[in-house]
Amino acid sequence: MRQIDTRKVVLVGTGFVGMSYAYSLLNQGLAEELVLIDINKEKAIGEAMDLSHGVPYAPRHMTIYAGDYNDCKDADLVVITAGVAQKPGETRLDLLQRNKAIMVDIVESIMKSGFSGIILVASNPVDVMTYVAYKVSGLPAHRVFGSGTSLDSARLRYALSRYFEVDAHSVHAYVIGEHGDSEFVPWSNAFIGIKPVLDVISEHPEYDFADLDRIYVEVRDAAYEIIKRKQATYYGIGLSLAHITRVIFNNSNSIVPVSVYLEKPFCGVSDLYIGLPAVINRHGIKEIITFPMNQNDRERFVHSAAILQREISSLGL
Repeated sequence: MRQIDTRKVVLVGTGFVGMSYAYSLLNQGLAEELVLIDINKEKAIGEAMDLSHGVPYAPRHMTIYAGDYNDCKDADLVVITAGVAQKPGETRLDLLQRNKAIMVDIVESIMKSGFSGIILVASNPVDVMTYVAYKVSGLPAHRVFGSGTSLDSARLRYALSRYFEVDAHSVHAYVIGEHGDSEFVPWSNAFIGIKPVLDVISEHPEYDFADLDRIYVEVRDAAYEIIKRKQATYYGIGLSLAHITRVIFNNSNSIVPVSVYLEKPFCGVSDLYIGLPAVINRHGIKEIITFPMNQNDRERFVHSAAILQREISSLGL
């Protein structure tokens, strides 16, 4: 790990997600050095040139250039957004195998450089790909984690802020489980300020408990709706990754819902990456936040974990 006051980021993958993240880094002045790596080196060069031309208007100076995996040696953070999309007629398991091969190659290349920082994975399916990165890297689990349900939780907070007409920063609620169709909201642990969401609804006739199901579906299916209209989602996840980067570099000990490795069983679930709130600082995951859940939420968490376990098993790691 480099000295604690340095901020060097290596980004692997210069597609829509990667470059939305890179643009957010520059706009927010979150790093001093940004290296872009892509299988298409010319694209990485072009993206670095384009971003660099905005440096005079950024809040802090940032050195931006296209590089290679040797540049990971002294990086503090490597963010992986590379991967392939599902082809027509291709099964989810086919996609898993192709992205596994890509992830193995990327992480092996990163580690050959002597890298000893933090790996943040955003490639989908993110929980499974983060597990692959962890196994291949040999790094401790607290230094390898995924974007997980950070974006899903942001979507939830935004939806609840509109429904209750309060600032999204005052909404404290999380989507947990797989970053995918089996994710869910533990409503008994959702708050507006310090007041439980369920109490707010019960005390105000203008609200209805049935609306929570509508909000959950809206959040769960948001990516499908966006993709239907513009073929891809990238701004939200780019900002989510930038937020996680800020938390790391500022040593904030902030709680963010990310994909974390469960070494100790939670709800009987262990040895997999899954979305849960975690305390994050300059050294990675400081603590995974576990909390009491009702029987229904426990069953949903176990169901979500079972889906991830099947996919992990299918990879033959």
